[in-house]
Amino acid sequence: MSVRSKKKSRWQRGSRTCGWGRVGQHRRSGTRGGRGHAGYHKHMWTWVVKYAPSWFGKRGFVRHPSLVPEAKIINLNEIDERLDEWLKAGYAKIVDDKIEVDLLKLGYNKVLGEGNISRPVVIKALSFTKKAIQKITQAGGQAVKVAE
Repeated sequence: MSVRSKKKSRWQRGSRTCGWGRVGQHRRSGTRGGRGHAGYHKHMWTWVVKYAPSWFGKRGFVRHPSLVPEAKIINLNEIDERLDEWLKAGYAKIVDDKIEVDLLKLGYNKVLGEGNISRPVVIKALSFTKKAIQKITQAGGQAVKVAE
């Protein structure tokens, strides 16, 4: 059965409310249930359960910053530049035609592999990157991991 009434215009420009009833019915964020994340624990809870189940609550564990040991790093190119300086100051010594350096005494605990090392060096530190170990051994040296 066909309807005899005229079809409502899709846009209704010039009609004050454009088919939305009273003036305030299509004005602010009431039509979408609040602005932003409003109502996630109230009227939008079913949406949260379906699409964002991990939105609320804490997960995991973060250690206190004072308990996490800070990595004091040094690159291979910096070690190579400062070897002569350390030899003069007594921080490094020559053993079996190799320079031996204890980086823990110098305040460093991790060696990174940026740059190259030109001499055979025995480096003592807490940790090394794979690339640093590779470059040290290629130069004829040795990477020694030391416990604290």
